[in-house]
Amino acid sequence: MIKLILVRHGESFWNLQNRFTGWTDVGLSQKGVEEAKNAGQLILQSNNKIDYAFISVLLRAEQTYQIMSKQFGYKVRTFKSWKLNERHYGALQGLNKQQTAQKYGEEQVRLWRRSYDVRPPLLEESDPRNPNLDPTYSCLKEEMPLGESLQDTAKRVVDYYENFIKSIIKPNQTGLIVAHGNSLRALMQYLDKIPNKEVENLEIATGKPIVYELTDDFEVTKHYCL
Repeated sequence: MIKLILVRHGESFWNLQNRFTGWTDVGLSQKGVEEAKNAGQLILQSNNKIDYAFISVLLRAEQTYQIMSKQFGYKVRTFKSWKLNERHYGALQGLNKQQTAQKYGEEQVRLWRRSYDVRPPLLEESDPRNPNLDPTYSCLKEEMPLGESLQDTAKRVVDYYENFIKSIIKPNQTGLIVAHGNSLRALMQYLDKIPNKEVENLEIATGKPIVYELTDDFEVTKHYCL
């Protein structure tokens, strides 16, 4: 058997402020720190020993993993990739969600947030929020997005899962993925074969480990929360 444990980062300051975060580097709130500690303790108490950890390059995921790993009491080989980043919210990044709904309407914001294939307003190339201007990403050979739908996010997340994660984890090993609400929604949709329309209703709580048990061929047998 192979196990995958998925953890959405703990609450961030912008989660607390109800703002679109996307690829903006925002740290954990105090509640988020406690959620990360609790997630690490739950994994330790469940007797799941982590062999590999896969995390996004965003600060809130990195902080969550570092806090969690202190609970384990052993070192884990880790891999970081932008392909596990949160969905890029384009020009919405930094805006308050309630105020945005008042400006554009509840239905439009619902589509931007929850739909499968609707992109948010994209960033201008010259926008300082453009990740292609950020040294973290500009050194890579790939063009970074200026805004993404969940479908766009799923393409990169599934590619990373299929072509990297699955090449690393072997039978009787456990991998930990610390990422974000939308990148994990995309992965869970893929693993559970959830129809595009139904994924709109999939919610992932911060700091709550979700365990997937898979066959040696990576077929899902069940999943559950710790």
